[in-house]
Amino acid sequence: MPAEKVPDTPMEVLVDLLTKANKLAASSGNVPEELKGHLQKALDVASGMDDYLEKMTTQESEPLAELYKKTISHDWDEVYKEGKTMYRLPKECITGHVEGQTLKMLIHMSQAKAVLEIGMFTGYGALSMAEGLPEDGHLVACELEPYLKEFAQPIFDKSPHGRKITVKTGSAMDIIKELAAAGEQFDLVFIDADKSNYINYYNFILDNNLLRLRGVMCVDNSLFKAKVYLKDTTDNNGLALREFNQFVTDDPRVEQVIIPLRDGISVIRRVSVTPKDSKSQSKVNKDKVFCGVNGRSILDRMRLDGQVAYVTGAGQGIGRAFAHALGEAGAKVAVVDLDKEKAEVVAEELLLKGIIAISITADISKSDDIQKMIDTIVSKWGAIHIACNNAGINMNSASEDTTLEEWDQTFNVNLRGTFMCCQAAGRVMLKQGYGKIINTASMASLIVPHPQKQLSYNTSKAGVVKLTQTLGTEWMDRGVRVNCISPGIVDTPLIHSESLRPLVQRWLSDIPAGRLAQVTDLQAAVVYLASDASDYMTGHNLVIEGRFLILPLRGSIKTGSHSANTDTKLQEVITLFAIIERN
Repeated sequence: MPAEKVPDTPMEVLVDLLTKANKLAASSGNVPEELKGHLQKALDVASGMDDYLEKMTTQESEPLAELYKKTISHDWDEVYKEGKTMYRLPKECITGHVEGQTLKMLIHMSQAKAVLEIGMFTGYGALSMAEGLPEDGHLVACELEPYLKEFAQPIFDKSPHGRKITVKTGSAMDIIKELAAAGEQFDLVFIDADKSNYINYYNFILDNNLLRLRGVMCVDNSLFKAKVYLKDTTDNNGLALREFNQFVTDDPRVEQVIIPLRDGISVIRRVSVTPKDSKSQSKVNKDKVFCGVNGRSILDRMRLDGQVAYVTGAGQGIGRAFAHALGEAGAKVAVVDLDKEKAEVVAEELLLKGIIAISITADISKSDDIQKMIDTIVSKWGAIHIACNNAGINMNSASEDTTLEEWDQTFNVNLRGTFMCCQAAGRVMLKQGYGKIINTASMASLIVPHPQKQLSYNTSKAGVVKLTQTLGTEWMDRGVRVNCISPGIVDTPLIHSESLRPLVQRWLSDIPAGRLAQVTDLQAAVVYLASDASDYMTGHNLVIEGRFLILPLRGSIKTGSHSANTDTKLQEVITLFAIIERN
């Protein structure tokens, strides 16, 4: 006959007490019916809570379900008797379904990449958190019992997320001292170990900066069987956790909230840097570097929350990457493209990610289309804060064969269209007194890429740079910044055309980076230029080309007729580029 379950959480204790009270009331003839009704109602409310949370919480993964079943069915008493564990481990120590999903959610919300867990038991919590980590995330679990590492590893191996977990066995304090000495830092720390040591773990983590700036610490069992707040508590663990909770509450370095889930989870975050003594505090210069501009850290200053952006040519390639980047940073995004279907697909991608987006079909070589685009965005969202003029075309032909039609078509999109977009968006921004315009130029604005023949493209992109410099200078004192990005050769669908395919290997040999640029290599740049963090930059051409610029020059010098002076000429060219870059 299985042993009767002992109440383990405040809610289970409450249900147990209400059940007993309800039975006493039912067996007594002196209890008013109204009181019996209230008792039954209270019992229904308390006893239904945990079951309802289980049903309404996202289902656990198969590896987690297997690990839970394996833990609950394991004979931990027998394992202890056989000397395989140092302590008698109650199966109730396992992190359950709801707690596991809560930890996973906290990983997502904090955008953690590195997690430290102090006290693993059989790894349910560790695997739950690992499932929330990105592919390059990692979790270090400290566990005193070597047996538990062996117990959990087969399940970890079955999960695609198990590889993110490293289990270190031994004294948790010794392990975290080693991690601190190695300069490790974590975005989230979860403590669920020996209760009497909670304060020691907590202080060591904060004092040694194991918790990264903006990181979160979570502490399990902080409501320990309700013993932390019951006045007649004599339980050692309850008293230790009562002391810990009060210590954290009184600590000016942090703020906390205790979530009454199961046995309680404390969520703690650092709110300020508080020097330990007044002497050191007097030396702290609490300026913008220390406190942030308007109290915002550098990462917060890169946020675009509440901003309205548009990206032309956003149906594919660089424009699509820009649209995603601006949206992920918090902006509402108008996806503009000549191809209606492509624009709609990208807008749908953004919507699926929770980004507010619309699609607009426009030919930026036509002034009427541009004005309709601007009017649509302003009518929809009331402003334009970020104008990303990215649309462009490239038509390859030898200079002697370039037709006026090809020249005009290229310039109508690349330069005339960019100018019209800048002007139309600029008029809105100048009235607002604020705006960021980001044009897409090209490495071809600075050099003549070889051996491809693209006279009209090179010249139009050089014009985009000069347009950007002029507008950036003219509008800076009116709150509008204008900059451009000059990518090198980017791996987009256009690169894979039949006409360009033979040139790819030639380009690769000229790029020190050893590869073509990916559209994702450009995303951080567009977010920076769109954000408040770049307010002092205007009229700038930000070149991102994997150092392609210098190698073609080196090659041309080496094949010149005056080979004896090659080194001198190369040094002169390098010096010239250094001067250009400084200015």
